[in-house]
Amino acid sequence: MKNEANEALKKEWIAALIKSVKNMDWWERKQKAFANRGVKVLRANGDGQIYRDLVPNERTNVIEYGIHFSFLLRQNDHVFMEEQLVHLSARFEENKLVEHSVVSNNVNQGREGQFTPERSHNEEFHSRSFEYDRRKAVQYAERWWNDFNPKYYQFEKDCTNYVSQCLHAGGAPMWGFPSRSKGWWIRGDNWSYSWSVAHSFRWYLSSSDKGLMAQEVTDAKDLLPGDVICYDFEGDGNWNHTAIVVAKDGRGEPLVNAHSDNSRNRHWSYEDSYAWTTKTSYKFFKIKG
Repeated sequence: MKNEANEALKKEWIAALIKSVKNMDWWERKQKAFANRGVKVLRANGDGQIYRDLVPNERTNVIEYGIHFSFLLRQNDHVFMEEQLVHLSARFEENKLVEHSVVSNNVNQGREGQFTPERSHNEEFHSRSFEYDRRKAVQYAERWWNDFNPKYYQFEKDCTNYVSQCLHAGGAPMWGFPSRSKGWWIRGDNWSYSWSVAHSFRWYLSSSDKGLMAQEVTDAKDLLPGDVICYDFEGDGNWNHTAIVVAKDGRGEPLVNAHSDNSRNRHWSYEDSYAWTTKTSYKFFKIKG
């Protein structure tokens, strides 16, 4: 009976928390971003799940939880769904909500190792070109946007690893093993910096002349599903996030999927993110093949 009562109480908490989110700065950012793009929210749903329940005493409960939001949106004549997993924490005193906050977005990877550009004439390589299957890359991005493929090592900061997996699913060949500062590859619990670190991946795409290669463009609208966007939120030259284009919105602008925080069909600018600043820089890469 006690377990049943606890579960019922947790359901009450989740219901109160989802309602409370609409009073938070995060919600205001989201609604403002929709309005700026001329997007109308037709329906918004949230489904919460508690990750950890910390009980320091009988009067206080501190929980960490996530809400899977889904927004049915209309922009011009285009109707589409955006989804996002938001991580939050809350404190209850005698079952009354007294503190509620979004857990900082886990997008800043830092440098964590440096990719070293190296030209292909220094090494034999048998897959100088490949046929990139954008459809398969996007299908993979859709399948795993809110989950982890058990065939790959799971990173705590997973945005670039997720995008690398999508590109590999589209046919991009790995190369450079076993040097972590060379090429683009993963084998078991070993991988190149360019595979998993946003900063190294951005510079790999700018310099690679074999295997996975890309062309930088200046306008996000030039990107197609299966292409990549790199983010420097502070504008300080440290590239700290990566996303993959999966669709276009009603104005022909890219919608992206990403991990950390897990997002689907999110507008490419990320202006609704706590990580975004007015100094944010972007790199737009069209995948060759």
